[in-house]
Amino acid sequence: MGISTSESASPRDVAERLINGISQQRWQALHELYARDALVEYPFALPVPTRLEGREAIRRYFSAVARMPLELRARNITVHETGDPEVIVAEWDYDGLVTTTGRSFQVSNIQVSRVRDGQIVASRDYHNHPVLADAAAQRPALLAALARQAG
Repeated sequence: MGISTSESASPRDVAERLINGISQQRWQALHELYARDALVEYPFALPVPTRLEGREAIRRYFSAVARMPLELRARNITVHETGDPEVIVAEWDYDGLVTTTGRSFQVSNIQVSRVRDGQIVASRDYHNHPVLADAAAQRPALLAALARQAG
């Protein structure tokens, strides 16, 4: 089941569809919210900043997330419109659950997105990556990668 997209959808509508789609675990359809040549940047990703270039890379990313034992429920969603009608800033928190262990966690997020013709053409996503790595039981691998970079 896809995610409804429309050329007339406002940037706010698209951001809310993305956040709600994540909460509903619609991983296999989220890439439809992005333009074919979209760019997603994770400037604070660890151990190094990450870029996803193109809808296909974004689809693969969401497919990988779908295989993780995580449930994310968004709350405290605030979408700020800017002086540029294509750009919005979304803030929200996730209440997360690791489904294999029952461990819960919270993580805050900010995303700055440019939406054109009802699709995300670019975004910079700021998440608390150490919290996410810990929740996904990837903290040891993250620490090892950081140590290699520092060495």
